[in-house]
Amino acid sequence: MSRKIVLWVLWAAFIVYVLFFAPPLHLQETLTLLINILTLQWTKVNPVILSLFSLIGVWIFIYSCLLFIDGRMQKIPFWAFALASLGTGVIGLIPYLALREANQEFTGAKDPLLKLLDSRSTGVILTVFTIGLVAFGLLAGDWGDFVQQFLSDRFIHGMSLAFCVFAVLFPTVLGDDLARRGYSSDSQLFWIFALVPLFGPLAYLCWRPPLQPFGQSFEF
Repeated sequence: MSRKIVLWVLWAAFIVYVLFFAPPLHLQETLTLLINILTLQWTKVNPVILSLFSLIGVWIFIYSCLLFIDGRMQKIPFWAFALASLGTGVIGLIPYLALREANQEFTGAKDPLLKLLDSRSTGVILTVFTIGLVAFGLLAGDWGDFVQQFLSDRFIHGMSLAFCVFAVLFPTVLGDDLARRGYSSDSQLFWIFALVPLFGPLAYLCWRPPLQPFGQSFEF
């Protein structure tokens, strides 16, 4: 119960902070930024911001690789929250984390979507893509401009904080996924994957053995 309360408090606190305490929203500039990103006019966007925007999508995909499987065993499916997170980021994800129950089993066959999300190859491709994004932002980005926008623009400020919240929340779903694959959440593996932001979860997707229905042996 305490876990659920903490998650709901975090969800509410994040919304209140972004709405009332974050820097002002510059609506026209934000719409122009989104249009430039979505219409592939990337030369008009600071590479740091373009990379950060894309990394939010990477985080959503990382969580999807765990939570579509988790949602199979929950009273509430994950797909609605996945769609919500595409538009609102971590605001759409946290309610699922708060509503779900701890579950360390998986039954039934994997459909094509679950096979894709459970594949190590998916993790490897996502990791390579992420390395490219991070390198692009680090090497080509204007960091002075990013800092200025972080301090003065609500959208950039909130997106940056959301990236951090995604990283902080990952351990809340890692333990059950490890257990489904025959590993204890008290093992050193948990802390290796949980404590390294972004690349720890990506390494987990590349490493984890394929999921088998509860009670069956694991393939390596």
